[in-house]
Amino acid sequence: MVLPLNSYDDIESAVDMVRFAEELGYGYVSMGETSGRSVPIVMGLLADRTETIGVTDDVLSPYGRTPSTLGQTAATLQELSDGRFRLRLGASSPALAEQWHGVDFERPLRRVREAIEVVRQVQSGERLDYDGDFFSPDGMAFEGVVPEDPAPVDVAALGPKSVEMAGRFADGWVPQLLTVEAMQERMDDLRRGAELGDRSIDDVRVSLNFRCGALADGERARQYARQHVAFMIALYGPYYRKAIGDAGWEGVTEEVSTRWQDGDREGAYEAIPGELLDELVAAGTPEEARQQVERFEAIDGLDTVQVSFFGPMGEEERRETLEHLAPA
Repeated sequence: MVLPLNSYDDIESAVDMVRFAEELGYGYVSMGETSGRSVPIVMGLLADRTETIGVTDDVLSPYGRTPSTLGQTAATLQELSDGRFRLRLGASSPALAEQWHGVDFERPLRRVREAIEVVRQVQSGERLDYDGDFFSPDGMAFEGVVPEDPAPVDVAALGPKSVEMAGRFADGWVPQLLTVEAMQERMDDLRRGAELGDRSIDDVRVSLNFRCGALADGERARQYARQHVAFMIALYGPYYRKAIGDAGWEGVTEEVSTRWQDGDREGAYEAIPGELLDELVAAGTPEEARQQVERFEAIDGLDTVQVSFFGPMGEEERRETLEHLAPA
């Protein structure tokens, strides 16, 4: 499950939620980082406070941390979690790179690829010897405990080229807000990348970040979904808007963006048709949400579905959703 870390007033409440998910049998807890709490610190705490659930991020970026620092983070969290950690990398967004970290958002695919390779060198314990276009660490080695099993490195990506890159270089791929048809098309890109890397797509763990609301009040869940999808289209970076538009909903994405920028948020919510919700998310009664999850679980090559939430949901509603969608 994906922990909405910055929704909690205190860290202990977030820890309680993760323990709740662990008791329900969820395999991993993930959390995103923007300009709020520092995710690696919280992941270290969760590694200490849990026993079986895996720990990962959604996602860390080479615009916010150097690849060597990301490698240190991976090795340290692998040690703290007794091998339960996966590192997830992504380009993030131009807004975060430029407005928060103060760096130019240029050639994101190349940066992510170089970060993958440097992270692996760091975890090997050998002296770094890397000559990249952006990063060229050389001559020093990680001085901590070198992991016996290095933390896998996954990539969050949406577009054809970035997904191909994940298939070629990463241990896993993390998509979100793609339709079933778009997921199947991206699987072809992932397969092509794996072939370029002389390996099989079976070597790449595919984990869909899937927004869910499974509530007894199904209409409330769908309204939450409309609000969240409108927010993602209008404000959360250009990639989600493009991905949804490319799936045949360009007219909707333009209307939602225009209404939002004009200050008409209610109008932006109303511009999200029910058919789009059914394509992108699991929102409704527990039975309806489970059916949507199962539609995506049936995609050939998909390994796992991450239960993520809609921003407006409260804690009890998140827990209700976790219970209804818990692993069988």
